[in-house]
Amino acid sequence: MAPKVLVSDQLSETAVQIFRDNGIDVDFDPTLGKDKERLAEVIGQYDGLAIRSNTKVTEKLLEKATNLKVIGRAGIGVDNVDIPAASKKGVIVMNTPFGNMITTAEHAIALMFAVARQIPEASASTHAGKWEKSRFMGVELTAKVLGVIGAGNIGGIVCDRAVGLKMKVIAYDPFLSDERAAKLGVTKVELDELLRRADFITLHVPLTDKTRNILGRENLAKTKKGVRIINCARGGLVDEEALAEMLKSGHVAGAAFDVFAKEPANENPLFGLPNVVCTPHLGASTTEAQENVALQVAEQMSAYLNTGAVENALNMPSVTAEEAMVMGPWLKLAEHLGAFVGQMTDEPIKAINLLFDGAVSKMNLDALGCAAIAGVMKAVNPEVNLVSAPIQAAERGIKMARTTQAKSGVFDAFIKLTVVTDQRERSIAGTVFSDGKPRFIQIKGINIDADIGPHMLYTTNEDVPGIIGTLGGTLGDNGVNIANFTLGRSEQGKDAIALLYVDEPVDPSVVEKLHATGMFRAIRPLAFNVS
Repeated sequence: MAPKVLVSDQLSETAVQIFRDNGIDVDFDPTLGKDKERLAEVIGQYDGLAIRSNTKVTEKLLEKATNLKVIGRAGIGVDNVDIPAASKKGVIVMNTPFGNMITTAEHAIALMFAVARQIPEASASTHAGKWEKSRFMGVELTAKVLGVIGAGNIGGIVCDRAVGLKMKVIAYDPFLSDERAAKLGVTKVELDELLRRADFITLHVPLTDKTRNILGRENLAKTKKGVRIINCARGGLVDEEALAEMLKSGHVAGAAFDVFAKEPANENPLFGLPNVVCTPHLGASTTEAQENVALQVAEQMSAYLNTGAVENALNMPSVTAEEAMVMGPWLKLAEHLGAFVGQMTDEPIKAINLLFDGAVSKMNLDALGCAAIAGVMKAVNPEVNLVSAPIQAAERGIKMARTTQAKSGVFDAFIKLTVVTDQRERSIAGTVFSDGKPRFIQIKGINIDADIGPHMLYTTNEDVPGIIGTLGGTLGDNGVNIANFTLGRSEQGKDAIALLYVDEPVDPSVVEKLHATGMFRAIRPLAFNVS
């Protein structure tokens, strides 16, 4: 019997035809995306569900989806899909992360032109029968300094277009290599220098704990007087209240926003201000982009249902069912190793080196490598997956290398991950015990035996008395419970580390209190996806 797919949101007829051409039995009813009761009644018939943003795939809906194997989102955002619930049901969730890159980059360039020449306001004035030629004095883009925050997929396209406009482009991106910067024709700078020099600033980073309010009140105050700010990335990257104040004061000459901290944005501090251009999250709204992601999701879902090939999956590695039974814990370990070094490394990464020892060297190393790279890259982009992570790493000029060797020590198998930057090499190793649980066994060449939990605290220090008491006492005084406490040292009186598994995230104020003791060289809260 042919696989059966339901398309519950609006896709083009061409995309629907792709399913048919691949031998898929497809039902196309875009009204179901807004009718959750009817959708729940019929979803049990289908092997695949193709959606855009109207369809909400909840845990309740998934309970009814007794035959569902794959959900395909035509687009990048999957806020409307309960991914943990889908994973528990064994349902693969795919998206199409690269179909709207050009469209979003072009929108950023369009908004930059619009705010530079006050085009929307001038258009409204002229439509109103006025002729206020002297009112709308603009600025040229040529020879202006464009500061790009985030030079990944979309940011890199913006850099390329801006260079073509004869702008002087500077970029802040911790993962941007010298080679990639040279290829783009941009100058790598630190954030403070970008803020100080840029005539225009455009943001192209995901919203994470590190990037939230990256243009907050303090950083906005560091910007060049007369700067113009463009945001087509994510709401929440800019403190909108602070920006509104600086627009009113004249420090910021203009702003153009396609995304807002709260959407739909029915009201916002930026609304109604002169020389502020606002659009309703149109970054991906072109005919070409919508068609591209529709065709892409149809191809991906057809390939999976017919051959088992997995592309752009958010919750499953590219492995066979047989491999998954053996490799599951090792894939999770590889991701944890990457997540550790990704969270520990603030400077640009030049290389990621993987060593597979013993039995693990005979497994699917492509999938294990992708899991490790995804762990590293998620520190910068939480939306990355096992397929897109190597692409994004390569675009940043990060070189990949892997080595295999026969069993070399007490463990039947282990993985060692090393990242290389201009300043240092940082390594971590781990294994999977017979209980199927991944564990860290070595950090910085120091042997340990550490459980991995969702919330952890890593410290480095000189091997002196009092470390355990200081850590335990400070965390206890601040209500942080320790689930597990692992110590290691290179030799007596030399380098030492501690890795604590705690019940909740460690607040920055607690980290400051530990720093204030003067006993620690480094303190870093860490988070791991252990589900």
